Amino acid sequence: MTHEEARGLFPVLERYAYLNAGTLGPLARPTLDAMDERARYDQEQGRGGRAWFESMLELRTRVRQKVASLISAAPESLALTSSTTDGCNIVVAGLGLRPGDEVVTTNSEHPGLLLPLAVSGATVRVADVANRPVAEAGERIMSLVGPKTKLLALSHVLWTTGQVMPVQQLKRETRLPVLVDGAQSVGAMPVDVGEADYYTVSGQKWLCGPEPLGALYMRDPESLRVAFPSYWAQAGIEPDGTFVPRDNAERFDTGWIATPMLAGWEAALDVRPDWSFERAAEITEHCRRTLAGSFEVAGEPGQGTLVSFVPRGDPAETAAELYASGVVVRDLPGTGWVRASCGWWTNEDDIERLVVGIRA
Repeated sequence: MTHEEARGLFPVLERYAYLNAGTLGPLARPTLDAMDERARYDQEQGRGGRAWFESMLELRTRVRQKVASLISAAPESLALTSSTTDGCNIVVAGLGLRPGDEVVTTNSEHPGLLLPLAVSGATVRVADVANRPVAEAGERIMSLVGPKTKLLALSHVLWTTGQVMPVQQLKRETRLPVLVDGAQSVGAMPVDVGEADYYTVSGQKWLCGPEPLGALYMRDPESLRVAFPSYWAQAGIEPDGTFVPRDNAERFDTGWIATPMLAGWEAALDVRPDWSFERAAEITEHCRRTLAGSFEVAGEPGQGTLVSFVPRGDPAETAAELYASGVVVRDLPGTGWVRASCGWWTNEDDIERLVVGIRA
């Protein structure tokens, strides 16, 4: 599949320079077709017979296998969720943090990670890595680790600048449990969960699936208690609610996921070409160089697939005006930045439309 053929799969690209997969990825025709086909199947089967239930379970299994393969994990180590926020809540609540414990994070985290930490009962220590050289990040985070630290919780790729954090290095150096927010990494760049203890996945961002979808990898499911049990948590249950947990990570599945959404995600996973990561990195650097000719660009080259820059006017107004001109980006509240997300479907014309739109 050529790049032009790949772009042709996305209807939105016929109208827009779509540069916001960091929020929601574009939906391809095969994804939309799979959702429609599964919805028709559900209508015809009534969503209640044995054959239908078996097909639903098979679909969950296939999606679990494909997502696990993408991050070099075993399927039994993966729970299906509705978002990365779900995954963060599962881990933080399951660890049973309490007053006196400490968690180390950074000042460039998404609320989907910060909010679970804030209500955990632990003291949250925040490393200043915002728009600083990546080479300093590990040292700044390590400086806050102490005898009371029970968890390191941070993004693999910062949602603000696209900078890549040294999550594997931090795990090796501290041997502490590490929770990784993978919202801006999985699907955008090669990911191997490696030694990470917990790694969250977003289905609707760089993997271009419908929403709400996600997954949670856990190296040792036995390390967590089931704090938010859904139907999928139990292999057997007593009248008082006492239950026998399912094997492996499936006990942490957060609940029912509509089958058309799962079918769409499966199709989206199959759409991604083998050259997607190389192309995304290449077009990101092109975007960074092009914007740097006229604007202040945050972060540094050679990182993730997000490019944030300082516009000449108000960021929110700039993003709204760009949308009106056919360019989809987002502003980052409180930073003064506008963020462009560069995917494997992005081409040089999209970047040109962005720059022309800003100047206009």
